[in-house]
Amino acid sequence: MKSYTEYLSFNTKHEREFINITPQVIQAITRSGVREGLCLVNAMHITASVFINDDEEGLHQDFSEWLERLAPAGKDKYKHNQSGENNGDAHLKRTVMGREVVAGITKGRLDFGPWEQIFYGEFDGRRPKRVLVKIIGE
Repeated sequence: MKSYTEYLSFNTKHEREFINITPQVIQAITRSGVREGLCLVNAMHITASVFINDDEEGLHQDFSEWLERLAPAGKDKYKHNQSGENNGDAHLKRTVMGREVVAGITKGRLDFGPWEQIFYGEFDGRRPKRVLVKIIGE
């Protein structure tokens, strides 16, 4: 069994955004040489998420609006913000959207449905970020 690790690094442009990282994950799978296995993709920040869904702008806007209704931004809204932070809402948004995804690899490719893509969801951004890509298999 092979194991391959890669870190994606990037700076988010906005405090909140969704970034399609599928192409970078596909490149990592190619570099790994794994033909049959699993690929873990993990946000390495407690105010960010990795999730699988459709790459459709309206859906992303729906996510943003829905998350804002669930956990509205605001300095005085969260006990966490009393510690000197101002991102209590981002922690809650991350919890809803998830920390990581695991995807199958079949014949050297992501084994996805027709519209599935991997996204990095940023909820407290505008600084350097990392994503772990861990691939195991044969």
